[in-house]
Amino acid sequence: MNSRDLARYIEATDGISKPWLLVLLRLQMLKENRDYLSPEEYFQSVRELHQDSVNLGEWWIGKEDEVFGK
Repeated sequence: MNSRDLARYIEATDGISKPWLLVLLRLQMLKENRDYLSPEEYFQSVRELHQDSVNLGEWWIGKEDEVFGK
């Protein structure tokens, strides 16, 4: 799935409120643009994405049913 398809999926499923999907979209966009970035820019972007995903932490606690469809 390319970033355009993923963005359409996120929009169609009201995924804009799901932060992990936005991180996935950013990751897909980064993969698609890797050839246009220097190795330093690419690895800096990967580090930023990693930190953003770590910062998501346990945001889902208390929302398990909503998030995981229990």
